Amino acid sequence: MKKKRFTPEQIASILKEFEKGKSVPEIIREHGVSQASFYKWRQRYGGLEASELKRLKELEEENRKLKMMYTELALDLKIAREIIEKKL
Repeated sequence: MKKKRFTPEQIASILKEFEKGKSVPEIIREHGVSQASFYKWRQRYGGLEASELKRLKELEEENRKLKMMYTELALDLKIAREIIEKKL
């Protein structure tokens, strides 16, 4: 089954509907979101505006890329140390 991707603006609008008094079953049926996803969004992004949510997602993506870069460099360093030890 294909995963749906929601933009930060869509997530913010869905959460705003809940804040305005719409029930959770109505929201999840209308937007095709699972109940678990809705509550996870509410816990993680509750109270954020669309622009703040977009910025948060950008920072999370940048953080993920930096972690990958660190992992690759740490692996390169480990391999280089092993090569140096074998030469000595």
